[in-house]
Amino acid sequence: MSASRIVDVRALVDPGASTEARDRALAAIADAAQLLRDGGLVAVPTETVYGLGARALDAAALARIFAAKGRPPTHPLIAHVLDLDGALAVATDVSAARRLAAAFWPGPLTLVLPRRRDVPSALSGGLPTVAVRAPAHPVARALILALGEPIAAPSANRFQAVSPTEAAHVVAGLGEAVDLVLDGGAAIRGIESTVVDLTGEPTILRLGPIDDEALRRIEPAIRRATRLSLDEAEVRSSPGLDARHYAPRAPVQLFAGVLPLGLAPGDGAMLCGGALADAARARGARVLVLGADPAAYAAGLYAALHTLDGEDVPRIFVEEPPASASWDAVRDRLTRSAAPRSRRS
Repeated sequence: MSASRIVDVRALVDPGASTEARDRALAAIADAAQLLRDGGLVAVPTETVYGLGARALDAAALARIFAAKGRPPTHPLIAHVLDLDGALAVATDVSAARRLAAAFWPGPLTLVLPRRRDVPSALSGGLPTVAVRAPAHPVARALILALGEPIAAPSANRFQAVSPTEAAHVVAGLGEAVDLVLDGGAAIRGIESTVVDLTGEPTILRLGPIDDEALRRIEPAIRRATRLSLDEAEVRSSPGLDARHYAPRAPVQLFAGVLPLGLAPGDGAMLCGGALADAARARGARVLVLGADPAAYAAGLYAALHTLDGEDVPRIFVEEPPASASWDAVRDRLTRSAAPRSRRS
C-alpha cells in the first residue's frame, strides 16, 4: 500500500516555533481545507487520537470515509466543530448540551444531539441523532476554522483496528486511502472521547478521558448505558460500541495476579503497569511498561500496541488494570481488544 503525503504542522502546538514555521503550518492547513472542499480525506490530529477527516455535510466524502475504513454503515461518525454554535450546523437543538459543553469543550467529550434533517444520514448511521465534539487540539481547530464547517472524523484506521495516536500509525494502517496526513505530534489523551447521549436521560455511551464523577458534577442525573457492547450490524448512536474493537493484529490475552504460563521468549510480549516487569524480563519476555497512572497508561496504550504489531509478536499479554473507576476507560479498551474476532474481521 502506498504511503499518504505527510505534512508537518507541529509548529502549531509548539510555543517555541518561529513565525516562519507557524506560517508554513497555517498554509498547509489552508491547503488541507481546500482538499476537504474538493471531497478529499485528511487525517487530522486531535487530543484523543488521529481522525480521518472529511466534510461532514458532503455525503460523497462521507462514503469515502466508510470505504477507506471498511466501516459498516450502521456506525455513526462524529462531527467536529469549534463550539456549541458550530454544532447547530448538524444539530437542531443544543440546549441540553450547554452545561456539559461549557464545562468540557473544547475537549474529549462527544455529545449526541438531535440531527438536522438536511444533514446526510450517513453521518449518524441513519439515526435521527448526531454525535458532535469540539476538539481541543490546535491543528484540528485550525482546520475546522479554515474549512468553515463541521468535519466528520472517525479514528484514522481500519475498522476495529487500533486507533492511531501518531501520523505514522495512520500511514501504516490506511496508506494511499488518505489524501493527506497532518502531523501534529503524538496525541496527548491517547484514547477516544467520552460519549454522552443527551437526546433523553443523560447517558454515557462510551467511556473515555472524562469520567463519570467529573460528568456528574455537571449533570448529577447522568448514568451509564446498561449495555455497552453491540454486534456489528446493530445500529448505534455512538461509535466504539462493538464487542471487539481497538484490536491489534496479534491476539490479546488479559491476565491478573501472576504471569501467564505462555509468556516466554518468542511466544509473545507483555504490557503491564510495572510491578510484574522484572519477573517477565527474567523469563526473557519482551515487556513494555505503561505505568501506574491511568491517564499516562491511556496516553501510551495504543502506541504500545502499534509498536508490538510492528514487531509481529504472536501474542500480546496484558496485565488487567486495577479495579477502580479511574481505570474504567482503559479496561473498556482492553476488554474489547481482547474479544474474539467476528466473522467479518
